[in-house]
Amino acid sequence: MKPFLLLAHRTVDRAADDEYAAMLRFSGLEESTLHRVRMEQGPLGPVDLDDYSGVILGGGPYNVTEPVKSAAQQRVEAEVSALLDQVVARDLPFLGACYGIGTLGTHQGAIVDRTHSEPVGPMTITLTEEGTADPLMAGLPETFEAYLGHKEAIRRLPAHAVRLASSPTCPVQAFRIGRNVYATQFHPELDLPGIETRIDVYKDAGYFEPHEADLLIARARQRTVEHPMRILATFVDRYARTRVA
Repeated sequence: MKPFLLLAHRTVDRAADDEYAAMLRFSGLEESTLHRVRMEQGPLGPVDLDDYSGVILGGGPYNVTEPVKSAAQQRVEAEVSALLDQVVARDLPFLGACYGIGTLGTHQGAIVDRTHSEPVGPMTITLTEEGTADPLMAGLPETFEAYLGHKEAIRRLPAHAVRLASSPTCPVQAFRIGRNVYATQFHPELDLPGIETRIDVYKDAGYFEPHEADLLIARARQRTVEHPMRILATFVDRYARTRVA
């Protein structure tokens, strides 16, 4: 089996390693079959997509709508955009989470702004009619709980995109381009320990007031999040054995 490529950009080692461990755990992959590149540490370099079964783009502290961006973020965005040129043209299996929905959405002409930001914690996600019929969402209930937290979101999708899920306060929680290019606003890799780690790591990153961290963790513990992780396993199961034409 060809490995999958995980594009990461978390600048804090604890968050980066926790994300990688969660991706491994819920996808069923091993380190030898999930090749992680921490893009914030240096240039991506040449990527031969023929070497991979698919690409996963994780979340992180970057936002495409930031008015002022570091040199590292500008480089990462340019490299991701160039890679998406190939991914979309080839309809190569791709799954972007959180930051991934903003980058793919921007690449495809969506309107991304801060109209539909959502607080850190659990949220009820509802599949659209297209979502319930989509093979990546197979096995998910029509409504389920997921962890998220984001400053920006897609306000309007381009006509060629297929909306797969929404939440009460965010109209686009997942969408698809072509047959194999996906993105979610919520985090399919996050369980309760994972969201607790993120809250602790990013309590000074502007997603919430630092003194609210304990309250957010308490709220996260009040809801059961168990279904989104299935998306990672389905993504690997669908694309590891064969490419979908």
